[in-house]
Amino acid sequence: MSFLAVVRRGMRSGSQWLLWLLLYTLVPGRCFGEPPRDTLTPTQAKAYAEVLNMRPAAARALLNGSDAGTLLVQDCLGITELLISQDASRYAATVQAQDQRLKQLQQLPAGALPAYTAAEIRLHQAAAQVVFGHEVQGAWSLRQSYLAMQQVVRRYPQYLPARKTLGMLQFFIGSLPESYRWFLKLLGLPGSVEAGLHNLRRAAAEPNDFQLESRLILALLEETYYKKPEAALTLMGTLQRQQPRSQLLSYLLISQLKKQHRTDEALAAYRTRPTGPEYLPLPYLHHMAADLLLYQGQYAASQHENLLFLQQYPGQHYRKDAWFKLYLAAWLGGNPAAADKYRRQIGAGGRTVLEEDTYAQRFLEDRQPLNPVLTRARLQIDGGYYRPALATLDGFEPTATTPLRDRLEEPYRRARALHLLGRPDSARPYYARTIALAGTASYYFAPQSALQLGYLYQAEGQAATARAYFRKALSYPRHEYKNSTDTKAKLALKELGE
Repeated sequence: MSFLAVVRRGMRSGSQWLLWLLLYTLVPGRCFGEPPRDTLTPTQAKAYAEVLNMRPAAARALLNGSDAGTLLVQDCLGITELLISQDASRYAATVQAQDQRLKQLQQLPAGALPAYTAAEIRLHQAAAQVVFGHEVQGAWSLRQSYLAMQQVVRRYPQYLPARKTLGMLQFFIGSLPESYRWFLKLLGLPGSVEAGLHNLRRAAAEPNDFQLESRLILALLEETYYKKPEAALTLMGTLQRQQPRSQLLSYLLISQLKKQHRTDEALAAYRTRPTGPEYLPLPYLHHMAADLLLYQGQYAASQHENLLFLQQYPGQHYRKDAWFKLYLAAWLGGNPAAADKYRRQIGAGGRTVLEEDTYAQRFLEDRQPLNPVLTRARLQIDGGYYRPALATLDGFEPTATTPLRDRLEEPYRRARALHLLGRPDSARPYYARTIALAGTASYYFAPQSALQLGYLYQAEGQAATARAYFRKALSYPRHEYKNSTDTKAKLALKELGE
């Protein structure tokens, strides 16, 4: 298993990886109570705020000097521009600038901020190297950053930003499925979910200059892995209202609304997001909007947004997913010629590191036609239109020749709609039917059904039954969403004392 696969597949699933990369590289921070040289100056803090706003020219105009705070904010700006653009032509210059900053830091007096800045820049470098396929260098940079951040926490235990970053690393490494953790152990990078959460919670709870960012990271972790959606959404909504000029916060709010099936609100937030030439282009927003419009059945508008995304985005991730969604929009919109053209493009480029892209590639290779009724229902459920989805599913009429995939998907979709409508007792039999029908089939419907049943029984205090279903979710050897499913099941079992 390559380092690239370990980090991307294990730590991040689907569209969530971009969100984690953004937060991972955009949150430096400082702690009151340290000597003056270990705090950002007001000008540096203002420049960093512009980095968060994704206004690079405004941030760069405020940065001058070679002290640790300036070097840290400069590096946050550089890695932000690289990761957002996904432009491979910027990679070499970005890494070269990072190496130069690391040399400059060696000439500075010792302190929490210089030590933290060096470890953080090395982490930014690891992120750049992994994203652009330089796996061996990325592995070494990650190891250097992890060990250096541990040293910062030991030498400056009250310096909370280091606990925030170390906590994230500990959590993600500790939450990896066992099949991936061995590689990072070889590098001497042990993880711990408990230690990671402890450090993150301390950075989020105790006053420091970037306490809200620490709270945001923690809320997103808890939403993703511990089923606490409302807290995350409330925090992001509050932050976005307080800082309406921040494109990052706007992106996070849209992403969270989409994830929580609140399509109408997500589209409203998309249409009122900050825009203008002063902002760093964020093409992925068009891809998210295309999904939202697809959920609503606005097929032409969805195609327009995804074509904008592909036109503006030079990166290799999400490309297969975008062509797949273009196929769905044309197919469901009654344009078979365009649908066939888009379908062929799925295999023409892009990578299959992310689960969305893997799913699109598998659809292409499977050659089994999608069922239009089930596909519409899935999109309606993803969009939060649960009652219309149930009505759509009533139009599904299986026959003796109906493929197993479709016979599994129908009860699974019913279960999801009923579950999300707040009717768990009605959802349970459909989840159970999906599991019973699936056997060892390599589709994701059964493992996801087991995971959801585990959550339902956990919420009701039936720990033994919940454990059995989480173990069942882990037992499936191969399916499209195995990495994210296994991570969630594993963390749920930890919560139950296993």
